[in-house]
Amino acid sequence: MKSKHYDIVVIGGGPAGLSSAIAAKENGAEVLLIEREKRLGGILKQCIHDGFGVIRFNERLTGPEYATRDIKQFKELKIEAMLSSFVLDIKKEDNFILTITNTNGISKVSANKLILAMGCRERTAKQVFIHGTRPSGIFTAGLAQQLVNIEGLMPAKKAVILGSGDIGLIMARRLTLEGAEVVGVYEIKSTPSGLKRNIVQCLDDFNIPLHLQTTVTRVFGEKRLTAVEVMKVDEKMNLISGTEEVIPCDTLIVSVGLIPENELSEKLGIAMCNATKGPIVDNNLETFVNGVYSVGNALSVNDLVDYVSENGVIAGSAAASSLKSGKERTFVSVNANKDIAYIIPQKLNLNSDLSNVTFYLRSKGNFTNKKIVFKKGSEILLSKFMKWINETEAIKIVLELKDLNEDLEVSIE
Repeated sequence: MKSKHYDIVVIGGGPAGLSSAIAAKENGAEVLLIEREKRLGGILKQCIHDGFGVIRFNERLTGPEYATRDIKQFKELKIEAMLSSFVLDIKKEDNFILTITNTNGISKVSANKLILAMGCRERTAKQVFIHGTRPSGIFTAGLAQQLVNIEGLMPAKKAVILGSGDIGLIMARRLTLEGAEVVGVYEIKSTPSGLKRNIVQCLDDFNIPLHLQTTVTRVFGEKRLTAVEVMKVDEKMNLISGTEEVIPCDTLIVSVGLIPENELSEKLGIAMCNATKGPIVDNNLETFVNGVYSVGNALSVNDLVDYVSENGVIAGSAAASSLKSGKERTFVSVNANKDIAYIIPQKLNLNSDLSNVTFYLRSKGNFTNKKIVFKKGSEILLSKFMKWINETEAIKIVLELKDLNEDLEVSIE
């Protein structure tokens, strides 16, 4: 089977994949984008609320509006796309050989470089060990969002939401606007998982109660969900006996976290980060498999689509530029202290442009009146004071690194 060759193949047609393909094409590369759905745009297609693009466009756009801007540019650049197509396998030979299936059958393409932009998936009710029967009426927040916003279907009359992730908060508001009763949002941790603005706009403004240190432990119902049992937990997240309460409802919406989608990354033998659940990357978002880049929610779950698109620009530009340079990479590490959950990138390539390196980091807890400090040995490169550091919100820092020849140390002090 003869395969067509491209400079760069991008896997995933969401905001990260689109911006990667656009940046690579603008830098002279021949690009193919592969998307498993029949339309480009990724998750943005069903996110009809506003708030997207504030950083990138200085406007409050809906998800479809944001995606449309990139799709328009993608089409104007005449970038080739394979829609309704699924990557079955990737092999590394002289180039990368991809096996793809779609309605036309099985085909192969080859590429010098790969950009992985597969996004993320939702954790399910089974992954948080909820006991009970298996009735209908239990949905992940993303599926409920698709049913309401895309399919025009109403999944709930009386709903309980487990988890205070952003999608769950947004669906609490959406279901309320569509006429459902949202009994409450139940969060096992002592602090909400979602952004502060979503707590205010989606719960407080609609008088939807948020119950912290409380979780759903059991579901009831035969054909359809009839109720859930909730219990309080202590500081160590152990269930507190005697706090059981049964809440009548016909729907349970599960919003208990997102996991980067990296089956293809693992097939390629890419080194993964335990903290982000995504690949370990350098400042160009290139993984430890030469020629493979990871962007967007496949790299780490992002709060803002603006950062997702920014990932794509970094990787797409770097991948296209490296087609001509082909320099060997030499690394130093970026080491984060105990108060930092993770930092991206985890490595810096000394044989690349370090004039404006973008870092994304997230704290392990909430802090007030602290500094984020970047050091090279005993030399302080940056000390940024922050009145508030919130573990639910990623922090972006752009740093110029001159004459770097040793590891970088990052801390909250």
